[in-house]
Amino acid sequence: MIDVARRAGVGLGTVSRVVNGGHGVRDETAQRVRAAIDELGFQRNEVARALRPGKKSTSLALVLGDLTNPFYASIAKASLEVAGQSGFAVVLGSVDEDPEGEKRAIQELVSRQVAGLMIVPDQGDHAFLQGAGVPVVFVDRPATGIDADIVMVDNEGGGRIAAEHLLEQGHQRIAIILAPSYYTIGRRLRGFRRAHRAAGIEIDESLVIQLPEGNAEAAEKATREVMLRADPPTAIFSSTNFLTEGVLRALGELGSELEHEPAVVGFDDFRLADMLPTPVTVVASDIAELGRSAARLLLDRASGADTRPPQRIVLPCALIERGSGERPPDSAGKRSTR
Repeated sequence: MIDVARRAGVGLGTVSRVVNGGHGVRDETAQRVRAAIDELGFQRNEVARALRPGKKSTSLALVLGDLTNPFYASIAKASLEVAGQSGFAVVLGSVDEDPEGEKRAIQELVSRQVAGLMIVPDQGDHAFLQGAGVPVVFVDRPATGIDADIVMVDNEGGGRIAAEHLLEQGHQRIAIILAPSYYTIGRRLRGFRRAHRAAGIEIDESLVIQLPEGNAEAAEKATREVMLRADPPTAIFSSTNFLTEGVLRALGELGSELEHEPAVVGFDDFRLADMLPTPVTVVASDIAELGRSAARLLLDRASGADTRPPQRIVLPCALIERGSGERPPDSAGKRSTR
């Protein structure tokens, strides 16, 4: 408020009356104060007004994507459990790949004096968090513009594991179905390429399929198109569980048009993957541990128990063989002549 008063050329009392909707301030002066507020990005701390001096907040904030996505729901549930065990509540903010919406949500949460922030960041610049005044832990992917703690999955290692497994089965024409190019997807593709280089096998770039949208419908369409080519792949690596759903649907609809189904490996497990006629081989990680690790680290930061430089915690991936990823390449993917 001191900076706002200085910028507007008024006293602190005038700023307070404008911020709190009080009377007795001329319109011209009030407009000048509001302009200074906008320029400086000032926000009233709602909770601080209600807290007694010296009282600490017992709330954390978690900002992430669509909670209907099982990935985000698992992170949220795990972080809530860990925070609750330490007597903390978690305030959720759900913002799905909207940089401006995410920024507004974070600023609102900071204004409510949370003890710390856990954020699954979008692709925007997060430099504005440099002066947030609370510890920040990023989850699943790093942010730009700030050096902070990050808890993430070994996406590159997971992509490498998937490709290595299919290559070991004898596949040399492997399609990779990619969601829009966010950090995690780029790392999965990097691991996929790395495995091919190590095996001395050149990738057919026409089989590197970058989708405009990361949903099952887009993956279904792309799978139909690539499998109906004259030279279809003998295996498919799907970069998310939503895309795997679309891949499987397309293969099921093609049915007898294919001599044999291609081998399929998906990234991230999903419900009923082991219950399908051919159970789905996946590269899986402990998603709940992302939430638990982030919450534990943030609680330690907020309490002052952990004063180390920013940490980078990478959780491993593992291949779960179930059948779909173990189909041989012989005649796989060829169209039926019947």
